[in-house]
Amino acid sequence: MTRVYLSLGSNINRYQNITAALEALDNTFSPLAISTIYSSEAVGFEGDDFLNLVVGFDSDLTVGELSSILRQIEQDNGRCRQGSKFSSRTLDIDILTYGDAVGSHDKVALPREEITKNAFVLLPLQELAPDVLHPELNVSYRTLWQNYDHASQALWPVDFEWRGEKVSSAG
Repeated sequence: MTRVYLSLGSNINRYQNITAALEALDNTFSPLAISTIYSSEAVGFEGDDFLNLVVGFDSDLTVGELSSILRQIEQDNGRCRQGSKFSSRTLDIDILTYGDAVGSHDKVALPREEITKNAFVLLPLQELAPDVLHPELNVSYRTLWQNYDHASQALWPVDFEWRGEKVSSAG
């Protein structure tokens, strides 16, 4: 089994689509480790705020098999891939890391570059895996977050319930 971390984001029907994604992921990859859920401004375009989180789980699927399942979950939740890369979306699920894999695997670049570039990826990842080392940089996610320019992107935690339990709190 390989430990996988995914980034989830939505800025269209945010709560509904993140809930649907968690349901689909849990049905296939249970148990899930779920970070705090954050709201953040759109990056790279003008749009509504996003909900972002990171989910971790163990899987014996290949990167290609996993990617195919994730694309289907996105499609099942109305994801349209015809627009600009930087645009509003119902659901975006990206593989951040797949164990210690580095390089292109089944056309997926690992680890995902956004880990070190976007607070909405790095902060929740370091919550779930603070002492895990970035596969290329050989630095812990906690250290990467401590050295990150926190003023570059605003994030704020939100209240979020899933299956009757609070998985994230604004306070």
